[in-house]
Amino acid sequence: MFHIVLHEPEIPPNTGNLIRLAANTGCELHLVKPLGFQLDRKSVRRAGLDYDELATVHVHDTFAAARAALPGSWFAIETGAARRHIDARFARGDVLLFGSERRGLPPEILAQIAPERVLSLPMLAGNRSLNLANAAAIAVYEAWRQQDFAGAIPFPGGSAGS
Repeated sequence: MFHIVLHEPEIPPNTGNLIRLAANTGCELHLVKPLGFQLDRKSVRRAGLDYDELATVHVHDTFAAARAALPGSWFAIETGAARRHIDARFARGDVLLFGSERRGLPPEILAQIAPERVLSLPMLAGNRSLNLANAAAIAVYEAWRQQDFAGAIPFPGGSAGS
């Protein structure tokens, strides 16, 4: 379906929420080191996450390694970008890139993404940013909606996933 990439995530519950998002949407989750937490079985279980049974999770040592492993079209979701997420056209296999919770995406990473593929989520004026897991969910569901929710459980009254 899609690939969710977290660049240097810092907060385990956000990553846990994204593991569940990936499991429920057919996405693959990619984490770029360094991580602000341990991703071992004991640490993950403590947070209530059985990640190896829920979703496909990849860990990359560097952004360059993640970039090489994912040749699809890359979109960065970043606060303050000039283009809205709903104005992009997503396709299966696209990559949705998110920065760390405190720092966002560094300029050298953003410079590797075409400007028209740097997207923002609408928010009320004066607010800083959305929670990382919430922002990723909004972007993933918009991308999946554009694919008519392919693979989803059939919706009783409509075409979603059919």
